Amino acid sequence: MNLETLRLIRNILLRTVVVGVLLAIVLCIITMVGWHVGMKMAVHCFHTDAATVTPLVMKFFVDIRFFLLFVLLAPGLAIHWTIKREATRKG
Repeated sequence: MNLETLRLIRNILLRTVVVGVLLAIVLCIITMVGWHVGMKMAVHCFHTDAATVTPLVMKFFVDIRFFLLFVLLAPGLAIHWTIKREATRKG
């Protein structure tokens, strides 16, 4: 694999992290703003309560964080580090 391919993969991973973080922030804001209305709808439609839904919402945001950090950001930073290392060897 040449350096250009590594740069392309790195750029895709790091930009995906940025977009993912922005989407997670938007989802968090929407969730906080619409919590009371959404909870009333969930109770009515699914016959549940806040004690059941709250852990599911928290797990959703923890899963987003896990995916962004360990699946996208960590490989992106590792590839970035590899590219810098190879550039210093050649130059």
